[in-house]
Amino acid sequence: MNSKIVRYRVDDYELMCQVAGQGVPLLLVHGSLCDYRYWQGQIEALSARYRVIVPSLRHYFPEQWDGEGPGFTTEKHVDDLLALLDQLPGPVHLLGHSRGGNICLRVALAAPQKLLSLTLADPGGDFADDVFNQVNVEAPLSPVERNQFRQRALKMICAGEVEEGLQLFVDTVSGAGVWMRSSWQFREMAMANAMTLVGQVADHPVPIKHEWIERLQLPVLLIGGARSPEPFPRIIQALQLILADARVVTIPGASHGMNVIRSAFFNRTVLEFVAQY
Repeated sequence: MNSKIVRYRVDDYELMCQVAGQGVPLLLVHGSLCDYRYWQGQIEALSARYRVIVPSLRHYFPEQWDGEGPGFTTEKHVDDLLALLDQLPGPVHLLGHSRGGNICLRVALAAPQKLLSLTLADPGGDFADDVFNQVNVEAPLSPVERNQFRQRALKMICAGEVEEGLQLFVDTVSGAGVWMRSSWQFREMAMANAMTLVGQVADHPVPIKHEWIERLQLPVLLIGGARSPEPFPRIIQALQLILADARVVTIPGASHGMNVIRSAFFNRTVLEFVAQY
């Protein structure tokens, strides 16, 4: 696999991206505690057909952020991706995982004309209650309630109990025992991005509303893991019922990190979808 690190200037920041392949751009956007290294199981397979561009969002590795200063917000991450899209040729395919899925959905809502397709893998983040209520899906815990475990994890990290705090965060998001079963590469990546939880805890974006999603006309692929814990299955269920053009694929035997656990299945699913557009 021939890939390189490319710097894209977005506003006042240099966005570091791993880039491989040729052709129509396909952007992969990571979630919490991750960076461009999260997608190593995808780059070779996807770059055989597309120009794969994998950014590390603002304040994630390789930056060593200490949690001080502005710039870590959902809004800023969305703006950075929109500025990146302006520098790429033509509309692109966009794929986001977890918190990155929420950010990619916001990018699609802001500038659907810049996208050919949208893939959301276990999208997380903040959604308004009407996203669930209007399609008769039980709403998950509110963003304020879910933020409590992030605060507990951050408090442990700031007290020097870094691995314990990360274990609390990862096991709450992905399922009990996932941290201990994770590879050393994943744990090393999470530790490098531990202080981004400072920004995540302080971030309170406007929740995505039902009416915004309803207007989106892009083709959307929703990927879930068969073992993914709540709220991810409920979010996927609600989005499928609201979106004008959505399809769902559930990856058997996989939890939240389905692209790592079942990379071949995940890659094939993405390639079959984006090839249609």
